[in-house]
Amino acid sequence: MSRIAFYGDRLRMARVALGLTLDQLGGRVSATRQYLNQLERGIKVPTDEMMEALAAALGVAVRFFGLPADAGIRPEQCHFRKQRSTPVSIVSQVLARGTLLDGFVRRLDSELDLPLVSFPDIPVTGTAEIEEAAEEARLHWRLGSGPVSNMMRVVENAGAVVSFFGGVSERVDALSIDSRRPMIIRSEAKPAACRLRFDLAHEAGHLIMHRGIQTGDKLTEDQANRFASAFLLPRASFIHEFPRGRFLDWTAIFELKLRWKVSVQAILRRAYDLRLISADQYRTGYIHLSKTGQRRVERHDDEIPAEQPELLPAAIQALEIEFPGAIGRIAGEAGLDPGMFSYVSGIDLPTGATAGDNVVPFRRH
Repeated sequence: MSRIAFYGDRLRMARVALGLTLDQLGGRVSATRQYLNQLERGIKVPTDEMMEALAAALGVAVRFFGLPADAGIRPEQCHFRKQRSTPVSIVSQVLARGTLLDGFVRRLDSELDLPLVSFPDIPVTGTAEIEEAAEEARLHWRLGSGPVSNMMRVVENAGAVVSFFGGVSERVDALSIDSRRPMIIRSEAKPAACRLRFDLAHEAGHLIMHRGIQTGDKLTEDQANRFASAFLLPRASFIHEFPRGRFLDWTAIFELKLRWKVSVQAILRRAYDLRLISADQYRTGYIHLSKTGQRRVERHDDEIPAEQPELLPAAIQALEIEFPGAIGRIAGEAGLDPGMFSYVSGIDLPTGATAGDNVVPFRRH
């Protein structure tokens, strides 16, 4: 019986994905930091017993360590919010988790006809080009000029997988990964609906405008924010609907929020960017929101339904119904035990899924 191959970078990927230091992993498997470092660098090869201990400690199958090594998710493929203030260890952890999820999604992609990836590639430089990029994206996805009814479905129908990475860091709000099948990931599973919609549009902006560009600086973040504003509140429609006057009309502004499902803070910023209100009115608006305790939770937030990811759960459910045990098999092919699968996907391995309605359509091979 041939011995399973061992790639040290696979060990490092699983360890970093869990946010473990060498010392912490060493405590789990009764090994020294130096020894584990030598394993990860390929200087030493573990015994069969040590491979089993490492697999159990990391929530992967032993075969995980012998899978062909790939380059993983590169930094220029990953768009982080506030990347400059994010520690390198957190960046590495998210890249590792993204690589593990990408490995599963690629295998799932080979079993199902998921939506074609259709994010247009529109490089930008100035503000006018960002506005045009948002309008072109709406045209590309045939969204018209009215409110986007479901931003989650927009990005999922464009081929992106949306998921959540719990327990990463408060410094990572949301991120996108420009892989063969793009991924949009949040670190919080239940943000306010308006905030989530804006984050999805922000990450879509990165995927559209910043392909192959290292982002995270003020310029690219401001560009993605401007794209999200222009995409969710298209210029012509917004100029027509925004209430102008000497004083801010809060009743009308909150009606805009409910109609467009965009936060009042984003509405004020959009009005200021389009010169519909002055700098003084913009400051007055933010002071009012602060004094009324609405900087984090706004009025009517609880009246706007939260949008949930549908593509990945629906794909997993459909394949499992058609071929019971298929998802466990695919996760196993990716070398992921149930715990690690749930950790990187935000979804538990199915145990008797049932068919459901209201999902993003796709075809089975």
